[in-house]
Amino acid sequence: MKNMKISFQLKNDFTKSLPGDSDTTNTPRQVYNACYSFVEPKKPSNPSLIHASLDLAEEMGITKDQLYSQDFLNIFSGKQVMVNTQPYAMCYGGHQFGNWAGQLGDGRAINLGEIEHHDQRWQLQLKGAGPTPYSRQADGLAVLRSSIREHLCSEAMHYLGVPTTRSLSLVLTGDRVLRDIMYDGHPAYEKGAIVCRAAPSFIRFGNFQIFAARRDFKNLKILTDYTINEYFPHLSHLDPKISYLQFFQDVVNTTIDMVIHWNRVGFVHGVMNTDNMSIHGLTIDYGPYGWLDGYDHLWTPNTTDRHQRRYRFGHQGYIALWNLYQLANSLFLLIEESQPLEAILEQAQADYKIKHSNMMAEKLGFNQSLSGDEDLIVELEELLQLHETDMTIFFRNLAQFDENNYSEKLEEIPAYLTEAFYEPLLLKEEHNVAWLDWLDKYRNRLDSENQSPAARSKKMNSVNPKYVLRNYMAQLAIDDADKGDYELIKSLAEILKKPYDEQPEAAQWFVKRPDWARDKIGCSMLSCSS
Repeated sequence: MKNMKISFQLKNDFTKSLPGDSDTTNTPRQVYNACYSFVEPKKPSNPSLIHASLDLAEEMGITKDQLYSQDFLNIFSGKQVMVNTQPYAMCYGGHQFGNWAGQLGDGRAINLGEIEHHDQRWQLQLKGAGPTPYSRQADGLAVLRSSIREHLCSEAMHYLGVPTTRSLSLVLTGDRVLRDIMYDGHPAYEKGAIVCRAAPSFIRFGNFQIFAARRDFKNLKILTDYTINEYFPHLSHLDPKISYLQFFQDVVNTTIDMVIHWNRVGFVHGVMNTDNMSIHGLTIDYGPYGWLDGYDHLWTPNTTDRHQRRYRFGHQGYIALWNLYQLANSLFLLIEESQPLEAILEQAQADYKIKHSNMMAEKLGFNQSLSGDEDLIVELEELLQLHETDMTIFFRNLAQFDENNYSEKLEEIPAYLTEAFYEPLLLKEEHNVAWLDWLDKYRNRLDSENQSPAARSKKMNSVNPKYVLRNYMAQLAIDDADKGDYELIKSLAEILKKPYDEQPEAAQWFVKRPDWARDKIGCSMLSCSS
């Protein structure tokens, strides 16, 4: 560690512009008439930097020397508070699994302030830095396994082109944290860790919901006006009610786009509660998320959701619209007209279907989505679920399909596609026939495209990733890290920076989920315990 002083400054616009909690005690309680509470991180006993995102640091104007300095470690582990700053936790509410949960808030996230560089702005937040007034009965800490998953996935999603919060650093605290990983009455101590998350802001749907639920019109308006002025300045000159309506429209658009990207790469959030929905349309709060191995509309990575499957892969679009409806209910108190909000939500349903069709058309290599493509897409999605089929491998290898090689109906499924089947020898005859029939339709559809197979393949490989952070990959990195070996974290971080490149040296990760990982904790379903 270098003894270099941090030269950048953190701003405090959020706390300067919005009402704060008058009670400065750090005890679990209901907080009223406030957007935040001041609170300092819990000092870790022996922090050490495991990994940091140099690319993100450079975007923020943080040099490599600063990133690996003792001063940086002290600040981003919570050991030291920067001069002229006051860390804080936000107050918000939310619907959890469809039920109103009341006040939630930053129970284990502490905001340090905002950093600006080259006309870009990031809010910096420590996750796992200790209790806040919103921690309820929890300790506000995080464990190494969940912190590794969040750090790696935040950056992986960024390089996939999926709107997301980022992760600047992953720090080991040197402390032990007690967790019951499967909620089965067998808690155990784990290594504690802290992730520094970064986003334009961490304002969520729930920030507006808490004021609306409490009929606190004054602070609902203050927060909404602040959000528009700071993050949607192109709307600030409009009449207030029109700006609120257009603000909602913008949030609808970016939220839909985010979920379409999730579907494109096979990502399942796992906890799409309204308090986990960003007003910037960013993927936020990486808890029990997961990546599809076998393509399955019913799959959810969350053990808490194993029976209801509310947040399953094929349901994410519907849930996004449901959550937007809850935000609309909050903003209605300011707009005082339901019809324009209802019109936006109705149009959003149609837009989602169109964008999903366009996204699938891109994955299949079409120049544009045509009227008959929907039947072809639905038929493919049904086929992918008839026999366990790896989503990432199937779509990536589909780029090898060359319609010019088949003058007549295909007689067998190409080997590069059967590579995606988990049990290719168990493929039923009727399924085999159905696949051949679909491939023949696909070939005919490609014949109508005015593009060469090579050009189409290149385009498909730009939207169908070769490398994603499969659950078992993250678990292997966690297992090594528990033993003090962080090399796999570093290796995966580098591979996932180029998810669409072939990277022959990383080919070991372009494989189906191994059998040992099918039911292993952390590789199939995960709990919210972190």
